[in-house]
Amino acid sequence: MLRRQVLTLASLLLGAVGLGGWTLSRKGASPLLLSARDDADGNHYAVGYRLDGTQAFATRVAQRCHDIVEHPGEPVALFVARRPGTESYLVDLRDGRLLQTLASQPDRHFYGHGVWHRSGDWVYTTENDTRDPGKGMLGRYRYQDGRLVHDGELSTHGLGPHQVSWLPDGETLVVANGGIRTEAESRVEMNLDAMEPSLVLMRRDGTLLSKETLPQPMNSIRHLAIAKDGTLVAGQQYMGDASDRADLLAIKRPGQPFQPFPLDDEQRLAMLQYTASVAIHDELRLVALTAPRGNRFFIWDLDSGAVRLDAPLPDCAGVGAVKDGFVVTSGQGRCRFYDCRSAPFSVTPLQLPASFWDNHLHLA
Repeated sequence: MLRRQVLTLASLLLGAVGLGGWTLSRKGASPLLLSARDDADGNHYAVGYRLDGTQAFATRVAQRCHDIVEHPGEPVALFVARRPGTESYLVDLRDGRLLQTLASQPDRHFYGHGVWHRSGDWVYTTENDTRDPGKGMLGRYRYQDGRLVHDGELSTHGLGPHQVSWLPDGETLVVANGGIRTEAESRVEMNLDAMEPSLVLMRRDGTLLSKETLPQPMNSIRHLAIAKDGTLVAGQQYMGDASDRADLLAIKRPGQPFQPFPLDDEQRLAMLQYTASVAIHDELRLVALTAPRGNRFFIWDLDSGAVRLDAPLPDCAGVGAVKDGFVVTSGQGRCRFYDCRSAPFSVTPLQLPASFWDNHLHLA
């Protein structure tokens, strides 16, 4: 599969940034794009770019990272190791200084995602218990004196947890358990004939609130987007036969069960059984999804399910909501902005380095 690096957006500078008459800012601040990115020689970096393509920093790190999670009140972010990495990196967003290399605990490795608690005092990361390969754990880390200190762990009530997020109450954790067992230092699936994917809601003390599944056991739940009203959307990666009909996008509305999002067959087939990133635009009530194996980018109406955009985009990777639409990255092409204020949606290339981006966006 084509390589991609993580892209996350964090808004840190004052002033408005406009490109061709549109603005990427949600809060009137100029965004800083954060990513884990390789160079042509395969070296790994934690990088920050401004939207005009100016590099803010490039901090070399030992292991490839995946998601990037930003502290809610301080200019720091944790670059979380890609599975099965054992190092994550706490970086100062003002100058790219490496503040801390966070090592996983013995018999653990990171699964690529994490979240800060809204207090800024805690981080939770998805991890693998390699003594029981695939057993899902949330590593809990306390943030004190500018460093993260391991302070326990919680079960994710499932196998192979990938992304973790919060419901709008800021206290209920959502975990996408991919359902796949892997051993330490390996990405090889051990249990494709006995997968157990699940969507879990749990309290911050570890109490299980609900655990739901989709009909196909080989449909691995991976990535999440959550709207302000609590609507939750999940993107899947199907591990079965290419000809099987799989629900690659699913939705859980408040008070309703987890169920397939209404895709038509043409869209589903174009995804080639694989989705990467999903994002919700609250103000425009849109949901966007990247399908890099199919080289397609999609946008739907979140409420009606009507398709609003079905566009070719080579190795499309990360997607994130911005003021007037979505920013999308590419593993082998140009990053782009889709203006979704009126139909038909328009697209503008961004003056950012092409290629080597991974499949996640975050706009602070």
